[in-house]
Amino acid sequence: MSKKRTLQNPPQTLRLAVPSDGALSDPTNTFLAECGLALERGNPRRYTAAISSLEGGLALFQRAADITGRVDEGSADIGIVGLDRFSESHVERGDGFIIVPDLGYSRCELTLAVPEAWADVTHMSDIADLAVEFREKGREFRVATKYPRLVQRFFFRHGVNYFTLVQSSGTLEVAPAMGFADMIADITSSGTTLRENRLKTIADGTLLSSQACLIGNKRLLAEPNKLEKARLFIERIEGNLRAGDYFTVTANVRGTSADQIAVDVLAQSVIAGLQGPTVAPVYGRDGEGWYSVTVVILQKYHQDALDYFRSIGGTGISVVQPRYVYNGTSQAFQRLLEIVQGGE
Repeated sequence: MSKKRTLQNPPQTLRLAVPSDGALSDPTNTFLAECGLALERGNPRRYTAAISSLEGGLALFQRAADITGRVDEGSADIGIVGLDRFSESHVERGDGFIIVPDLGYSRCELTLAVPEAWADVTHMSDIADLAVEFREKGREFRVATKYPRLVQRFFFRHGVNYFTLVQSSGTLEVAPAMGFADMIADITSSGTTLRENRLKTIADGTLLSSQACLIGNKRLLAEPNKLEKARLFIERIEGNLRAGDYFTVTANVRGTSADQIAVDVLAQSVIAGLQGPTVAPVYGRDGEGWYSVTVVILQKYHQDALDYFRSIGGTGISVVQPRYVYNGTSQAFQRLLEIVQGGE
C-alpha cells in the first residue's frame, strides 16, 4: 500500500537587487549594514548574498543601470537604485513602483550645463532661443546625456522644441570641448567636475533631485509570503532612518515625586519626548528623592534638554542616538499595501 507524500513548497525568497558597480555600490552596502541587514556575500566574486536578520532574503548584485529593469520585469522583487535611474528607465504603468523615495544617501542632481564662454546663456529661455538660432542656421542643437527621456520631457516643458539628443555612456563633461555636443545633462553632486571642465549650470536647469530609493514590483509583492518578508525589510529600514532624527536623553534629578517631575518635563514642550517622559525612582546611596528621567527628542533640541536638566540639578546626563525608532505602524509598508492590494 503506497503512502501519499505531501510535497511542501519551500518558503518564497525575497529577492533584493543591489548595485554591483558605480557610486551607489559601497554606500548601499554600508547603509544595509547600519540597518542590521548586512549582505553576507562570502566571496566577492559571487553575485548573490544572504541578508542578515532576514530569513529567506537574497541579495542579487546587478549593474546599477539594470536594476530598474530587473524589478520591472520581475527578476527581482525589490531593489535599491538612484531615483534618477528609476525615473529614466521604469516602464510607464508597469509593475515597478517606489516604496521608499529617500534612503538618505547618494544625493545628487540631474542638471544642465553649458560652456562657461556662453556668458549670455543663463536660463532655459536662453536655451530655447539658442535652439531656434541653431535651426535657422541649418543645424540642430545637440545635448549629450544618459537620460534622454527625462531631458526630452524637460525641454518640451520649457518650450525647447528643436534639439537632438546625443546618448553617451562615457564621460559627458568633455562633450562640448570635443565637439560632439553643445551642452550636457548629467548627474552632479558638488559641481566641481563641471567647473574643472569649464562648464556652468543653467539657473533653472535642474531636471531632478535624486538619491537612493527602494523600489518594488507590485505584482510579485502581492504574494503573502513575499509581502511579509518585505514588511520586515521595510520596517528595519524605516526604523533606522527615523532613528537618525532623534536622541535619547537620560538624567538623574531630585524631586518630590515621579508625578511632579513628569508634569515639569511635560511643560517643556520641545523636550517632553515622543509621548512623554519615563520617570523611575533611583535607589541611590544618598537617600530617596532621586529619579531617572528619560525622553526621546529630536536631535535639534539636544542642547535644550541638556540645559533644562542642568537647570533643575540634573546629573549623570547621557545622550544616546537610538539605532531604531518605530511608529505604531510603518508608513512605507502601509503605502505598499495600498498599492499591491489596490492595484494602483
